[in-house]
Formats: sequence, C-alpha cells, structure tokens
Amino acid sequence: MSVLADPKRYHVTTFGCQMNEHDSERMKGMLETLGYDEAQAPEDADLLLFNTCSIRESADSRFVAHLGHAKRMKKERPGVLVGVGGCWAQSVKDEVFERFPFVDVAFGPGQINKLAEFLTAESITAQGYFEFEGFPAHLPTKRNRDFQAWVQIAVGCNLKCSYCIVPSTRGRESSRPYEQLVDEVTRLAADGVKEITLLGQNVNAYGRDLRTSDPLPDALLPFHEAAKRPTGSGDKGRPRTFAELLTAVADIDGIERVRYTSPHPKDIREDVVAVHAALPEVCDHIHLPLQAGSSRILKKMRRTYDKQRFLDRVAMIREQCPDISLSTDIIVGFPGETEEEFQETLEVVDAVRFDSAFTFVFSPRRGTEAAEMTDEFVPHPVKVERMERLVALVQKHARERTQRFVGRTVDVLIEGESRTDSDRLRGRTSHNKVVNFTGFGVPGQTVPVEITGATSQTLSGEMSLLTLSA
Repeated sequence: MSVLADPKRYHVTTFGCQMNEHDSERMKGMLETLGYDEAQAPEDADLLLFNTCSIRESADSRFVAHLGHAKRMKKERPGVLVGVGGCWAQSVKDEVFERFPFVDVAFGPGQINKLAEFLTAESITAQGYFEFEGFPAHLPTKRNRDFQAWVQIAVGCNLKCSYCIVPSTRGRESSRPYEQLVDEVTRLAADGVKEITLLGQNVNAYGRDLRTSDPLPDALLPFHEAAKRPTGSGDKGRPRTFAELLTAVADIDGIERVRYTSPHPKDIREDVVAVHAALPEVCDHIHLPLQAGSSRILKKMRRTYDKQRFLDRVAMIREQCPDISLSTDIIVGFPGETEEEFQETLEVVDAVRFDSAFTFVFSPRRGTEAAEMTDEFVPHPVKVERMERLVALVQKHARERTQRFVGRTVDVLIEGESRTDSDRLRGRTSHNKVVNFTGFGVPGQTVPVEITGATSQTLSGEMSLLTLSA
C-alpha cells in the first residue's frame, strides 16, 4: 500500500547555506505535487525531513539534537517517517543507518528526486541514495517569497581547499546549460519574481565546461581578446562566461535585481566587475571570501591566491565600483596559524574595510586534509580570543561603512514587516543592507527610502514621498 493512501503532512528543517535553502524549496515543491501539505511544527508532521550541512561542526551538533527529537516522536507515533538529506548524509553514507536506525530514508544533495521514488513505493523499507546524478532541473519549487528566487547555475566544485568537505559531498563542477538557465529565469519573471540569486559552489567559474558558437556581447569583448567569434564549421566555439550569464539574466523583462553567491577570488575578473558597473540590475554587492590574511596559511588552505592577489582583486573592484559593498568569510585559528599570521588577517581587514564578514573558529571536518593537522591545532582559548579581536575590528569598519548611506535616498525592496517594530517595514538595498523604515507598501514592491540612521548591521529611514511622487 502506498504511503500516500491518506493525506500526509511534511516538515523540513534546513541547516547550512543558501544552496541548502534552495534544495529544501525543491523538496517542498516535489512533496506538494505528491499530495503532501506543509506542517508548521514537526509534531504535526507525518514526514520529518532534515536537510543537512557538513561545513561547520556547530551545524552537525544542532542537527543531531533535532534528530534525537525526531527519534522520540517516532517512538510515540511509529508511523512517522524520518528522512535525512544533504551534505552530512552524503558524508556519512556508509554509517547513517547504523548510527541512526530509526531513519527511514537518506539521500545526498544530488538525489533529491529519489525522495519521491521512496515515498511512492508499494512498501516502505529503509533506503539510501548517494550517487551523483547532476542537477534535477525538472523538480518543482515552493519558494519562501513569491518575488525572490534562487537559481542554481552549477553543481559541485573542482577546488580542493584543505578544510572543505563540499567536493566529496556535491561532486565535480558541472555548469547547467546557458539556454536552460535563461529560460528558467524568464519563467520566474513571468511568475512575478523580481530578484534572482544565482547559486554555485564557485559561482563565477560558471561556463568553463560549456562551449558555444554564439558571439560574446559586444560590451564583454574587450575583456576576452582570445575568445574570437567562431569562423569555421569545425570550430568548437568558446567557453560560456559568468559575465555573459549575468548580462543575459539582468536583461530579462521583470527582473529588477540579480545577486550571486558564492564566488572565489581567483575567478573574479574584470568582465564581471564591468557588468556590476554597467548594469543597475546587478546588485552593488560582492561576497569575496578571504579566509585568512597570511599567504602561508592561504597556501596551507589551498586557496590558490595569496594576500597580495586578494588585495589586487579588491583594488580592481573598487576602481570600477567605488561604492560597492564587500563582504567576506574569515576562518580564525587554522592549524599552524601564529599570532603574527593572525595579525596579517587583521591588517587585510583594516586595508579592505569590509561592509560585513562571516567569521568562524576553525573546526576540523572528517575527511579533509586540515583535519589531519592535529599536531598544529591552535588551542581553543587562543582561537576564541583572536575571534573577539577580529569581530571587534570587523564591526568597527562596518559601522563606519554604513554611515555613508545616512542622508541618501536609496531603493529598498520590501521583504515584510520589521522584526523589531510591527509599525515599520523591512527591506533590503542593492548593497545588501537591511533597512527598517516607516512607510507603506507590500512585499515585493521597491520604494525610495531616505536613510536617517545606521548601525554596523542595519539602516533605518523614512519612505521618501517626494521622490515617490516624482
């Protein structure tokens, strides 16, 4: 008898990055085409799904706590199904059922579509699905917001950062066809989507594995002298580029904003920055992961750039886009990091003056090269003390950087009600700054807001009725 004989409800708990958030949206869309309804609380669900992350140890710990709660619910209601998907499931695929025998189905990031196969089987037996099969572009999606959408442009990663487990959980890098992506964004725009975020493990490496005979847009030709227009029938053409994908997406009717994450500093090129400078739809924000300021530590991390190359990238970006917001990722206490090398990280933060930063204390991930550097582990109290100094410096610069918006009128895409004051609205600028403001409008509407105040994290203001009427 099929599991769908009676009406069922599901609940999805998501850990980790935006890629996981997008994968969860596709899980929800697929489940609802099977007749499931979403439950607001796990206790009300017949199917409990956990979309897991393996980047940080803290995500693992939170997930295991949630899984313990699911075990208790399954004991009280034996008919409840428990599923575990995502990177953590892929990383422990050989032991997930042994460690957690109450789990009914487990699947990796490339096997979301197998969940439907499991649920519609004639009988339910524990199953694991962990083979890489590429991107399941056909899956439906249930978006959290009607006016915003994520679009995954590539899967996998060819880099081998010594601290990162992603290549073993998401496979080799593979770009989705250009025409397929343009068609998908066109459909999303027709459905009312105004803001697109392009997703990839190394998003700006997009297209290197694709070939086309299409000419490059004229605006991009100066940056690709080697990419000649094909002349012969036997010519295999040129690689696609991330810059031309950005250009094409920004040109689609109805799309007001284009974001992307996460890029790699080695692949931030002049053509991408030129697109930022030329096209107002491409947001005034670049996330540029530093990870460490010491060239020696960067080499141990296998980041493929050194401190000076990173600073050169920043200079190139700010030369063309002086007002752009830059955010970053930084790992504190990588194995072997000395106090002097940590000071180099602080020096880079001082030189760049990031608008914001995601900071992490190093935690070893099983199966990575860095996890084997046990004799070089930095003591935890030292990492914590360094983190405190780093956060203080990041926040100092963030406060200074946000002050440049005070007195300016900026376009804000309304996302909903302010989380701190129900009489105000909350939205986001092209610079990726959250704004709490007094005014009116509905989610998905872009309105002019005069900025009257700023903290290190948020802006505040009043809707500019004069600009709106004009």
